[in-house]
Amino acid sequence: MEDNDYKDSTVESWVIGKCDSWRDHYNSNYSERFDEYYRTWRGIWDKSDSMRESERSRLIAPATQQAVESSVAEIEEATFGRGVFFDIKDDLQDPNQGDIELLKTQLTEDMHLSKSRSSIGECLINAAVFGTGIGELVLDEIVELTAGTQPALEGQMTAVGVNRRDRMLVRLDPIMPQNFLIDPLATNIEDAVGVAIDKMVPLHQVQQGIDSGIYRDVEVGTVQSDSELEDASKITMSYNDDMVRLTKYYGLVPTDLIVESELDEDEVMKDMVDLDDGEKEKSYTEVILVIANGSTILKIEKNPYMKQDRPVVAFSWDKVPFKFWGRGICEKGYNSQKALDAELRARIDALALTVHPMMAVDASRMPRGAKLDVRAGKTILTNGNPAEILQPFKFGSLDQVSFAQAAQLQQMVQQSTGAIDSAGIPAGLNGEGTAAGISMGLGAVIKRHKRTLVNFQENFLIPFIEKASCRYMQFAPELYPVKDYKFIATSSLGVVAREYEVTQLVQLLQTMSPESPAYPLLIESIVDNMSLTNRDQIVQALQQGNQPNPEQQQEDQIRKEMELAMAMAALDKLKAETAEIASRIEQNNVETQLLPIEEETKRMAALSQSEPMERSEFDKLVEYAKLELKEKELDTKGEIVKLQMKK
Repeated sequence: MEDNDYKDSTVESWVIGKCDSWRDHYNSNYSERFDEYYRTWRGIWDKSDSMRESERSRLIAPATQQAVESSVAEIEEATFGRGVFFDIKDDLQDPNQGDIELLKTQLTEDMHLSKSRSSIGECLINAAVFGTGIGELVLDEIVELTAGTQPALEGQMTAVGVNRRDRMLVRLDPIMPQNFLIDPLATNIEDAVGVAIDKMVPLHQVQQGIDSGIYRDVEVGTVQSDSELEDASKITMSYNDDMVRLTKYYGLVPTDLIVESELDEDEVMKDMVDLDDGEKEKSYTEVILVIANGSTILKIEKNPYMKQDRPVVAFSWDKVPFKFWGRGICEKGYNSQKALDAELRARIDALALTVHPMMAVDASRMPRGAKLDVRAGKTILTNGNPAEILQPFKFGSLDQVSFAQAAQLQQMVQQSTGAIDSAGIPAGLNGEGTAAGISMGLGAVIKRHKRTLVNFQENFLIPFIEKASCRYMQFAPELYPVKDYKFIATSSLGVVAREYEVTQLVQLLQTMSPESPAYPLLIESIVDNMSLTNRDQIVQALQQGNQPNPEQQQEDQIRKEMELAMAMAALDKLKAETAEIASRIEQNNVETQLLPIEEETKRMAALSQSEPMERSEFDKLVEYAKLELKEKELDTKGEIVKLQMKK
């Protein structure tokens, strides 16, 4: 039915028409494959699994089962391995951090009370098997019963009693793919025109909703269970008598259909959406609609949540571009798993023929009415030589190559799924038996798990925590103050990832000296990644041991100051000695410069004695030599004074 052709329809028929078209698309593209993925994970044989007509064995290899369980275990360990799997921050920069801690404590208790961890684990399994994990947020009104004391005898005594408190609890219900409907063009929950949860529920659950006022007080009949909605193995004739097909729709509906609904006035005021004039002018209105057996409206109301969000969260194990349904472990290992099953079944069938061979019998020489079956200790009567009457067919032994082929196929399943058994890492991972090869292989596995972990946290875990907290703020403000909080999912490394990191840390530790500042940090990191019961105590002791002693710090400071003072004194002494040595050198240089002048004066005096010359000329030369010598002496004394002043 086209959106512009709804004028003559009712709101329930419009929604059911959408759901039927979505159901047809699911059945045509996903239903058969998802059923086979489910049987492979459960190890359930079906006739359609036979590869040949002569196949007798019904064996299903556990390779994909192991891949699903180990991969899910890695994500669960990374999410819940440290206990608290989420954190909350206040965007308002509130200086009082006590309310944040109170909110985290309260939310942790409520998550534990609603068994959210087990529900999240089931959604992870669905994502690994079918490619997409889906969960519905359901509001439950519960009664808390706690032990307490009550006054008695007009307050003179106290008696032990029970305190009752009515409160609201947010529960996460995992949804199977066959029970979830979405627009084929949508890639996520919020972008779709709407989503629907279509499943079979017992009649008493619907009746309880009517009695509690959640649903309208209407007559609800029963229908037969539908194999499209439930596992066929659950369907029995005795189980079909009290089943109701319940369709929960979260999304947009034409506003005209809401306004023109034929519900009686009283029920309209109680159950119908209250639309103002502005909302009536809109083409579509976001509603919550519950329909029984495809025709009876049990509940209809405008989306009551503060953020107008839909109470459904979903994530893909591996995202398929432009598709809502993702790619899971079973899909990745499907081809290798089918080849491995065919190999093992053929081997089992051949082994049966080898151990229990067929017999050829001469019927004319067997007693009349004799039944030929082979078993230990049986006596067979023959009319003649038994060797000539009975002849077994010998098929030989099994080919040993088949065992190597099976091992190779199992390795292909591991390679295609990215899963590995953390309890026994194969030595030939990626075809290399060296430590480097194993390390590279584990690194690739961990990277693939981290990608799934990011999808899970961003598209499922954080939205679930945020939606649940908003529900508590809206419907239980006495326990959850209404503020603008930021929700953060926390995760640690998984088992394989931690083992891989510990190995790398140990290798780095072996190359480092114990005196290195990073040595204690490496030891602390190694202990922190180990699965020890007293890990926190050991880490705390290491941190305390690494903290410096205040007294030792003071002694070290005094020692450093004394060493610095001694070094400064030695430096001053060295400077004085250096200056004295420089002065002596300068004086020697001056004396060396004066030596040629004295020698020249002596030479001239000698010449005057050996060669007579005029008195006036000789006196002039002597006076010239004295003046030059005196000038040099003055220059020398000036240099000496400068050196002394420098000292």
